[in-house]
Order: sequence, then structure tokens, then C-alpha cells
Amino acid sequence: MKAEAVAPANIAFIKYWGKINEKLRLPANSSISMNLSEASSRTFVEFNSSFKKDTVFIGGKKVIGVEEERVIEHLDRVRKMAGMKLFAKVISENNFPKSAGIASSASGFAALSLAASTAAGLNLSEKDLSILARLGSGSACRSIPDGFVEWKFGQKSGDSFASSLYPSDYWDIYDLIVIVGGKSKKISSTEGHTFATSSPFYKTRILGMEKKVAEIKNALKNKDFTKFGTILEAEAINMHTVMMTSSPPLYYLLPESLKIIYSVMEWRETGLEAYFTIDAGPNIHIICRSKDIKALRSKLGKVPGIESTIVNRASRGASLIK
Repeated sequence: MKAEAVAPANIAFIKYWGKINEKLRLPANSSISMNLSEASSRTFVEFNSSFKKDTVFIGGKKVIGVEEERVIEHLDRVRKMAGMKLFAKVISENNFPKSAGIASSASGFAALSLAASTAAGLNLSEKDLSILARLGSGSACRSIPDGFVEWKFGQKSGDSFASSLYPSDYWDIYDLIVIVGGKSKKISSTEGHTFATSSPFYKTRILGMEKKVAEIKNALKNKDFTKFGTILEAEAINMHTVMMTSSPPLYYLLPESLKIIYSVMEWRETGLEAYFTIDAGPNIHIICRSKDIKALRSKLGKVPGIESTIVNRASRGASLIK
């Protein structure tokens, strides 16, 4: 009983920061994202009667503590759904830095959900697989469907899932991930979410989310890049304002992060239209059209403090490796 799956990380254009139910990982608002072609997790799961306990390896190392507990808790969900009690071996690899604001938990739990459920003999629908992935890591549900994705807000578990808005080849926009810090965050996104409501700006942010989601969906539908970029850039700053004004405050950005943000705005003034967005980490995502990738990479090569860049187009969601 074994299976292997691969799943992409995703970049949220409209973010989610804050939950209405911590146990079920129900978001306080809907969100919009794009799966990333060059940032993924590959996960192998085997259930076997000879195993005496669950073992988890990530990046070639056996993990223990909280990280292991989260994976085993997810395996327990799968075992309960499948009506079995076999222990499992999990081996997972990321092709990008984990816990640095590039949605490693999203791709990791999406791949784990598909591999584990398949190995357990389950044949889940995309909706049910998305719900399962969400229980492991909220944003993991967005890495299940293809291309451009919406994760719907819901008051109960069965109503909060992700579905594809458009396939991966719908629009030729790209995401350049600019790596300025590959170290794991001191405060994880999971923990950070619990502080969100302490920000004095949190309620105002949530009140404006429904309108913001509708506006960016309209820009996406019309392929209006200027409107699209303006919304996603403002949204990133909005989320980080909540983070920085929570108690305790969360400062994910580095000086190098701000340098790239300022550079993107300066380049736009000179006619190179690109926009930045940021998840819960120091690395900057630059959203651009295919025709501008070469110029952007040339300019980024002259900015100090950049460790590397990853060029992503929109990609398919989680899939089995045969």
C-alpha cells in the first residue's frame, strides 16, 4: 500500500490571514492564488503491517517534535477515513527553501494528502481532497486544483474548499520568486495566524475582503494586468500591516526585501510593469508578463543581497507519480 505524489506551492494574490476555526483551519475570508511550476513537494507514503510506528523524513532527515506530530496527525485523518490502523513511512522533498514564505506547508500537505489517501485505498474527489489538505495546512487546499484557484470561505468544513477558476495556460503571467532568506521562520504561519485578531486593523481588513476578491476575479477574467497588479500589491501590504501590528508583532521582511520592493516600484515608473506580493516570509514574489522576464532578471542581477530567483509560470495542481 504505497503511493507517491507531487504538488506545487502556490502564491496567494488575495491572502488569508486569520481563521474562524483553528481546529478545522477555516479561513476568515476567501482567497485567490496561482500554483507555481518550479516550486513543489514530492512525497512518498507507504502503509505496511511490518511497521511498528510512523516515521517521517523531510529533506533527507528524520523529523521529530511538532513537525512530525503534524504529519502523523494528518496520517491519522487518512487512517480514520480508510478504516485502518497501519503505520506509515513518509518521505518528502522540496525543491525550494521550506518555512521561508514560499508555501512549503501548502505543497507538502497537498502532496501528503494525495499520496496518503491513495496509498490507503481512498479515491477522493478533488473537493474532498482539497478539504483533507486544508485540515493539514490551510493553504494546502489551494495546491490541489489546477492553475488559478479560489479557496472559498465557509462556516463549516464541507463548505470551505478550493477549486480552479482557470487552467494553468489561461494567462501568460509569471511569478519570479526572489530569494533573500532561506532560513526557517522563527514564528510559523500556523502560529502567526493565531495572533491576527489582536491587530487593530484586522476587522477592517476582513470587512473589505469580499469586495477585493470580486475585484481581482474580475481583473483575472478580463486579463487586466494593471488592475490585477495594483490589487495584489496593495493586498500584500495590507496583510503585512496586520502582521506588524499584532501582539506580538510579526516582522517577516528583511532589509533586502524592502530593497526589492522599492526597486519594483522604481522600475514600474520607467515603464517596466511588474508588481510585488509577499507571503509570510522575507522572499518577494514579482508578478510580471512573459515579455518582461528577461529585463527583470537582468535588473535583479544588479540588486545586492539576492541569493537566487525562481521563475514560475502557472501550473497544474497535485498529481500522482506513476
